[in-house]
Amino acid sequence: MSKQIFRLSLNSTYEESEKVPDFVTEIQEKSQLEEDATGNLMLLLSEAVTNAIVHGNKLDESKKVEVEVHVNSEKIISTVKDQGKGFNPKTTKNPLKEENLLRDSGRGIFLIREISDSMDYLEDGTKIRFSLSR
Repeated sequence: MSKQIFRLSLNSTYEESEKVPDFVTEIQEKSQLEEDATGNLMLLLSEAVTNAIVHGNKLDESKKVEVEVHVNSEKIISTVKDQGKGFNPKTTKNPLKEENLLRDSGRGIFLIREISDSMDYLEDGTKIRFSLSR
């Protein structure tokens, strides 16, 4: 299988984030992803896109979120970029600690870190890249 590239550009609204499932379904169909990989990709992209819209772009509809997914026979490499000010990932709190259990943020990054094979922040925290094995 040769490398395939999929792109999605979203405005920073909750409604736009609802395009992620159809985007992942398109990737699954064109790349013949197995169910486990598809489910993980759906969860991770949904979390990353929501974080970019809410925390990165602060729900500013004039700002975009750019999603790019590269699929080859071994891996799925995804990037999600926002137009926000960025952040320092070291400042995020562990959502499993008792004092953070009721916080309404922090779980998305935790899930991405736990489920993906690798995760990096790029461009001062305005871009996340993660990979999954096929």
